[in-house]
Amino acid sequence: MTAVYSTLDIHPRERLSYWLDVATKAFVRHEFHCSTGPSFAGTLRGGSLASLGVATVECDPCEVGRTALDIARDNGDELLVSVQLAGKMILDQDGRQAVNEQGSFVLLDTGRPYTQVFQTRTRTMVLKIPHEALEARLGRVAPLTAYTMEAANPITGLASGFLSMLPRRLDTLDGPVGVTIAEQALDLVALAFSTETQQSGSSLSSSRATTLLRLKSVIESRLHEPDLRPAAVSAETGISVRYANALLSAEGTSLERCILDRRLERCRRALEDRRQAHRTIGEIAFAWGFSDLSHFGRRFKAEFGVSPGEYRRQKR
Repeated sequence: MTAVYSTLDIHPRERLSYWLDVATKAFVRHEFHCSTGPSFAGTLRGGSLASLGVATVECDPCEVGRTALDIARDNGDELLVSVQLAGKMILDQDGRQAVNEQGSFVLLDTGRPYTQVFQTRTRTMVLKIPHEALEARLGRVAPLTAYTMEAANPITGLASGFLSMLPRRLDTLDGPVGVTIAEQALDLVALAFSTETQQSGSSLSSSRATTLLRLKSVIESRLHEPDLRPAAVSAETGISVRYANALLSAEGTSLERCILDRRLERCRRALEDRRQAHRTIGEIAFAWGFSDLSHFGRRFKAEFGVSPGEYRRQKR
């Protein structure tokens, strides 16, 4: 369900504190400054799509910053993809500066300090992504922060258009369909970064990086299949199992281990998701490709230190 927050319903003297509270709860703890004072106007529409947060923010010119102190007080460590729908935003992070204008998007890491300057009244679509969800597709994302993804790039334009449509359809995307759409959104974002960095000569640019992205995308899209095997993944990717393992060895894993780890991670997220509290542990495990509940329980405890049931109780 989409929630709407607006300063228009708030008394002028309380607007700035109200907006900071709303934005903090929607994203992460941060600093907020604006020159318009009590006349500041902003609207935030937000919801979720599987493991992703989706929000549209429209606001007057302002400056947002996340400091080392904010990070120490708030352990939020998500990635934010900011798609510019109107206006102009400048992002500074990791010693780089990105100018985000209509149709382009940028990536920022909430685990490190950053500054955003919204120079005009802007409208922005923000995708909040768990760190591991994008790194599962791209590897290290640190080199990609504050890197402007221009709308003129065909893949970037496609990803930007797809992401821009999500807020209007959130209320109709739930269950398995929502999970599939969320995965497609992540695949498009990852493909855009992979394509762009390859063209720009980034250190990530290589046929190996593109193949690794494709390999991980296949794994993510077929995790629910109980009979998914390394040979099937490598065949769909168009490479051998040996080459797939060679690509993944740089990340300290293998094809078989990667499939297991991604299944366990999916189950972990589901167990701590209050919206899925009505589902049994068995339903969740089977939905993500495990065919034996005892096997799942042993693997889960080995990975996270507690049984699935105990993990769910702790998170409640």
